[in-house]
Amino acid sequence: MPLKSLFTLATAFALLAILAEAHSWADCVDWRFNDPAKPGWTDKHGKCHGWARQYPVNSGVRFGGLDSASPNRHYQQDPDDFIPCSDKFHGNEPGADETRQNPISRAYGGRFGAMASVKAGDEICVRWPAKNHAVKDERDRGVFINMPPTPTVRDPNQSQLMKMTIATLRYKNCNHIPGDSDHTPCGGCFRVPENRTAGTYLVQWRWELNNNEWYTSCWDLQVTPKDAIVQPGQPGVPVARPLGGSTSIFAELAED
Repeated sequence: MPLKSLFTLATAFALLAILAEAHSWADCVDWRFNDPAKPGWTDKHGKCHGWARQYPVNSGVRFGGLDSASPNRHYQQDPDDFIPCSDKFHGNEPGADETRQNPISRAYGGRFGAMASVKAGDEICVRWPAKNHAVKDERDRGVFINMPPTPTVRDPNQSQLMKMTIATLRYKNCNHIPGDSDHTPCGGCFRVPENRTAGTYLVQWRWELNNNEWYTSCWDLQVTPKDAIVQPGQPGVPVARPLGGSTSIFAELAED
C-alpha cells in the first residue's frame, strides 16, 4: 500500500478514536418542552432559554459538536485538584472558560447564550449530548446537580459542592437517534429548592463516566422568590416533573 494511503488510513483511524472517546457537557441549562405532556430532547421537542457560562450560541456548530471546537466544551476534572469549573488550563481535559465573571453578566448575551432564570420551588431542565455513552453496555453512573444554599460572591470548591447536591439525574435519559449515538440528545429535570432566596447561584452539572472520572459544566442561575409573579412564557414557568431521584443537602459555605 502506498505511504500516502497508509497515512490517510492512520489519520482516519485516529479521528475515529477521538470521536469514540468524546465526552459530554451541558448543552442547554434551561430547556423548555413545547408540550410538557410529551417531553423530549430533540429540537422538535423544545427550545433552549439558558446556557452555561460563555456558551457560543452562534457558533454554527451542530448540536453535540462543540467537543471538536477550540476551546471545546467537555472538561474532565483532574483528581489532583478537582477544579469545579473549567478555567481553560487545568484538568485532564481542559475545556472552555466557565469561571465566574465579574460582573456575572459578562458571561451572557451577545455571542454568548442567555442566563437561565427560575422561581424557587419550580423545576428546570438540562440537555446534553450522549457522545456515544448512552449505550446499553455502559453503566449509568448518573449526573449530579450541585447548587449552594445561598447566593455566593465566589464559586465554592468541589469539596463544598459535593455537600450541596440537590438532584441526581439519569444520564441515559435520551431520544436515541438510529446510527448516531454521538449526537443523541439526552436530558433531565430537577426542582430548585423552595427555600432558595432571590439571587444568583452557581449550578454545577457533574457527570461520572467511569470510577472517579468526572466531567462538569457550570452556569449561573437567577432565582426569583417563590411568591413572585411570573408571566406565562417567562423564566420561572414550571416545566416537567424530575426524571431522576433527588436529594437535598443544605450546607453553608465554609469561609476561606
